[in-house]
Amino acid sequence: MSTILSATDWRARRARHRDRVAGALGPYLDRKQRGEAHPVIDFLFTYYNHRPAQLERWHPGFGVTLSEADEYAANRGYRRTAHGVSVDPAFLSRRRETVAWTADLLAATAARPAQLGCFGLHEWAMVYRTDRPRHDVPLRLGPAGTDAVVEALPLRCTHYDAFRFFTAAAAPRNVEPLTRADQIDREQPGCVHATMDLYRAAFKLAPLLDSQLTFECFALALDARELDMRASPYDLSALGYSPVPIETPAGRAEYVRQQTALAQRGTELRAALLQRCSALLAADTAD
Repeated sequence: MSTILSATDWRARRARHRDRVAGALGPYLDRKQRGEAHPVIDFLFTYYNHRPAQLERWHPGFGVTLSEADEYAANRGYRRTAHGVSVDPAFLSRRRETVAWTADLLAATAARPAQLGCFGLHEWAMVYRTDRPRHDVPLRLGPAGTDAVVEALPLRCTHYDAFRFFTAAAAPRNVEPLTRADQIDREQPGCVHATMDLYRAAFKLAPLLDSQLTFECFALALDARELDMRASPYDLSALGYSPVPIETPAGRAEYVRQQTALAQRGTELRAALLQRCSALLAADTAD
């Protein structure tokens, strides 16, 4: 049976969600209005192709009916009911394959032990032996120093969407080649990028998932991206980011400490996402 939210209730929830998004993105959006790029945060809206306005849009999730919500009636995935507006079960059926694939990936990732020895070297491998860095930001150690770090430490990347951006010289140095086809067989919960991708898993299922969970995944992705770039070869001091110098033993220890904390948060959100996906699949079967 659908939960029914009064207009007062759901509008208050929507307002709280919008306030959370504004609190997280206010300074960033001000910067964007001035036409200034941000190599750390831009990634969350360019690579993931989910704009701030879409993150701000509140959804109650499947199985919730909104009273007096005519403004939602024409939105993608919604339908009118006798009691208001809710996500359409027909939309869930159309998205079943995506929900099932997401559930499989989440479950497979959760079943593996966390690997914490990569030290964020994927960003270094993306600029190894090239004069074309991915960001218009100076390298902390310069090209030669960056290359030396890649050559001194093993590449243990398990995430295909990072590996596919390795330079031609760096790819053979990885402990094993990665392909899209074996992604479900390689993803593991210690990976910072796998943690970030929880955000993609959430927003790809909109409006089937509630926006509170999506925002929590975004907040985790934001923190993961910060570590990702602080441990990168780039000098981001002008943006207020101090480096995690993984070229040193102390820097590697600090990276693992922060990576572990992110993985623990990711474990909780991955479980929540998997529970939502399982419930959606069960609801679709019941219908």
